[in-house]
Amino acid sequence: MKQPFTKDINQPVQQYPVQRWRGGELMQATDQLAEEVPVALVYNGVSHAVMLASPQDLEDFALGFSLTEGILQDKSELYGVEIQAQENGIELQLEISTEQFVKLKEHRRNIAGRTGCGLCGAESLTQVFRLPAVSDAAVALQPISMHSVFKAHDSIRALQPMQQQTGATHACAWADSDGAIQYVREDVGRHNALDKLLGVLCKQEVKGGFILTSSRASYEMVQKVTMMGFDLLAAISAPTGLAVRIAEEYGVTLLGFVRDQQYVAYSHANRMTE
Repeated sequence: MKQPFTKDINQPVQQYPVQRWRGGELMQATDQLAEEVPVALVYNGVSHAVMLASPQDLEDFALGFSLTEGILQDKSELYGVEIQAQENGIELQLEISTEQFVKLKEHRRNIAGRTGCGLCGAESLTQVFRLPAVSDAAVALQPISMHSVFKAHDSIRALQPMQQQTGATHACAWADSDGAIQYVREDVGRHNALDKLLGVLCKQEVKGGFILTSSRASYEMVQKVTMMGFDLLAAISAPTGLAVRIAEEYGVTLLGFVRDQQYVAYSHANRMTE
């Protein structure tokens, strides 16, 4: 097999020659395609996981992945990230605290990552759910206007340059309580896009508001949002049953089919207002 990474591995979108059949005519053309690149996360010199991802916003990805996988508990435990382009992919060299590195070695899991691969590499069922303990105290969820959610939905498409160029990427966005989108991250994998978004939100110490995703809402999407302290996830497509049960138990309002001024609330619907 020829070397698949002959182009600039750091470019998330690249042009490829194609043949188009249109209107009864065959023509030569070029098309813009989203790149997916093997990205290895290396902690203190030890390779831990390889994910297929878009080669952009990788420092955000490194932090978000480390936090949502439970490798780090706080951003202060990440001392630095060095991005190194290799012949066959990209290495993210992360320097983390000794305490967290010791824990990582004790509970190490090797992931051969597909495009956002869910449970890849979990060694046992006890590793599947990485969630904080459910508090017995009632948590008062701040009301969110449905019009704020619709406003964010109507804005997100214009903030997805990779999707506009390629039609092949997912996006996750954070919007404030008024529905104004402040941060967007794109990736070929929806889990990666969310990790990138959560990474930048952690860096900026962003709280409140809500998360909007252009994809379906799997249990892992809800898990990641919950671990990072956000309590509303709005998805353009459907959730899974497990995602709904997790959201219900952990106080997350989960919305699906957010489009055309409509939504379906699957959990904690009472916080939604007009």
